[in-house]
Amino acid sequence: MSTIDLFLTRLTSRKIGRDEAGNTYYESRRPDPVYGRTRRTVALAKGLDSSIVPPEWHAWLHHTTEAPLAGPRHAWQKPHQPNLTGTPGAWRPKGHDYAGGQRRVTGGDYEAWTPGG
Repeated sequence: MSTIDLFLTRLTSRKIGRDEAGNTYYESRRPDPVYGRTRRTVALAKGLDSSIVPPEWHAWLHHTTEAPLAGPRHAWQKPHQPNLTGTPGAWRPKGHDYAGGQRRVTGGDYEAWTPGG
């Protein structure tokens, strides 16, 4: 969020809360005249990667819930992770070039065409 956007957001909105990543969430004081509901925004703590917004706040931002989801975390719930695509932490299946490049041979493997053969 640019400095001007942040200034205007603080001027026209009220702060709702912060998450564990340091993102700050705002809700406009008056409903939007076109949509008839308040505008909800987030000031990301660092960078422009919005995948760092946790699911409980994502639901609130998109008007799925009236309040951010809160409550105890269950033992089976994993902590939120941003999108790791394109980073060293991304998942790579067996046979991926970065994971050794060896995969098992399958019956449908491509055979290159050669002229006259």
